[in-house]
Amino acid sequence: MVDILNLALPYFGLIFVGFACGKVKSLPESGLAWMNFFLLYVSLPALLFAIMSKTPFAELNNPPFLVATTLSTVAAFTLALVVGKVLGRLTLREATLAGLSGGYGNIGYMGPGLALAVLGTKASAPTALIFCCDSIFLFTIVPLLIELSDRDHPSIVHAFGVVLKQIVLNPLIMSACFGAAVAALHIELPVALDRTITFLQNAAAPTALFVLGVTVALRPFDRVPWEVPGVIAVKLLIHPLAAFGLMLAFGPFAQPWAATAVLMASLPPALNVFVIARQNEAWIESASVAVLLGTFASVVTLTSVMWLLQTGRLAFP
Repeated sequence: MVDILNLALPYFGLIFVGFACGKVKSLPESGLAWMNFFLLYVSLPALLFAIMSKTPFAELNNPPFLVATTLSTVAAFTLALVVGKVLGRLTLREATLAGLSGGYGNIGYMGPGLALAVLGTKASAPTALIFCCDSIFLFTIVPLLIELSDRDHPSIVHAFGVVLKQIVLNPLIMSACFGAAVAALHIELPVALDRTITFLQNAAAPTALFVLGVTVALRPFDRVPWEVPGVIAVKLLIHPLAAFGLMLAFGPFAQPWAATAVLMASLPPALNVFVIARQNEAWIESASVAVLLGTFASVVTLTSVMWLLQTGRLAFP
C-alpha cells in the first residue's frame, strides 16, 4: 500500500499544490490561458505523438479492445445523461454535459502519466488507443446533441459539419494519428527533434495537474445540484465496473491492456467538462462542482483501483 501511495500521492499532490496556490494567491483566471494553450497544443500532443510513434503498429490493431473500451464509455455517458435528466430534470443540452461528466475522465491531464507510472511502458499503446477512441466518440456525440438542441441550428447537416471540424482540428487526436503514421512507416526522427519532443512530453503531467488544481480552486462552490453526486458515482464507480466487465466479455486481453482500461475508466471527470460547459453556456456551475468533487473523491476510488491492480487482486484471465 505504501508503494501505491508513493505512486498516487505525487499526482494528487500536484493537484493540491495548484489548488492551494489558487486559493492563496489572487490572480485572475486569464493568467492560465497560455498554460492551457501549452498543454492542449504543445505538451500533451507531444506526449501522445511519442507514445504512438514508439509503439509497434501491429500492437495498435486490436479491434475487440477498442470496441470494449468505447462501449464502457458509451454506457457511462448514457447513464449519466439519464441521471441528469431524471434527478436534475435537465434539458437535453444540460443533460448532455452531465453525460460528458460521467463518461469523460481526465484521460489527457492524468491518464498517460499515471498509466505509465502504475503499469509501465506496456500501458502506452492501450492508453493512446483509449484516448483516441474516447475522444472521437465524445467529441462526436456531445457537439451533435448540443447542436440538435440549438434552435438556431436545427439542421443535421450543420450539426455533422461542426462535429467533423472539431474532430479533424483536435490537436490531441491529430498528434496521435501522426504518431501512428510514423510507427506504421517506421520513420526515424532526427535526434534533436526526438529530444525536443521528450522535453515537451515530460512537462505535460506536472503542468496539467497544477493547472487542474488552480482551475478547480477558482471555481465557485455554493451548492451541490441534485444530479451531481449521481453523475460522479457513474464516473468513479460504474464506469470502471463497466470497463472491467467488458474486458472479460470481449477478452481475453493481456493483463496490462485490461488493467489500463480499468485504470483509465477510474479517472475523475475531466477539466474539459467545465470548459465545454462554459463554451456552451449551460450547466456551468454544476460542471464546476462535478470536477471539484469528482477530483477529491477520486483520491479514494482511484487509489483503491491502483492498489487492486498492483497487488494482483484485480486480475484478468
